[in-house]
Amino acid sequence: MIAKQIKGYEKIEKYDTETTSILADNYRSIIENLGENIYREGLEKTPERAAKAMQYLTHGYELDPLEILKSALFTENHKQMIVVKDIEVYSMCEHHMLPFFGKAHVAYIPDGKIVGLSKIPRVVDAFSRRMQVQERLTDEIKNCIQEALNPLGVAVVIEAQHMCMCMRGIQKQNSVTTTSSFNGAFEKNKTRKEFISLVSNKLS
Repeated sequence: MIAKQIKGYEKIEKYDTETTSILADNYRSIIENLGENIYREGLEKTPERAAKAMQYLTHGYELDPLEILKSALFTENHKQMIVVKDIEVYSMCEHHMLPFFGKAHVAYIPDGKIVGLSKIPRVVDAFSRRMQVQERLTDEIKNCIQEALNPLGVAVVIEAQHMCMCMRGIQKQNSVTTTSSFNGAFEKNKTRKEFISLVSNKLS
């Protein structure tokens, strides 16, 4: 654990020392194999910084999304749609290890149980901070909410830009990928349309 005191502000960073060392050695080899001088000033500490960054970007492996939801369940007779939209998503494409990022929109219709609203973005973050594909990420969020709450239905839509499409390959900078996953009541056209309308429009 590293603690830095800066004018009353304490910054604490916690990383596994052995993992950081192994990753840093690998990053050092990658940089050298790309033809760079690992000992020049700008790159000298890059392997360790990259090792710590990658651990943070994939810290979702250390989180249990189901337990996150179960920690804040409440009995409530509300049976109307609950929507949390525009949840920021940052993840790593498992095919090229490049980022994809965007927004998630999540809804569920409770059946006796509701969950603290902050827990839904936490679940999105727990699954997204892993090596992912957007399609699986969408399903994992839906399935986790279904298992924890057993609601009448769950809907998840993710809109994201993929750096593997923008920076390399086809190089289409303005392309956006949309994935969706629905179950229960959201399989009915009327309910699904209501959800899409709510996440598409700004409420006054």
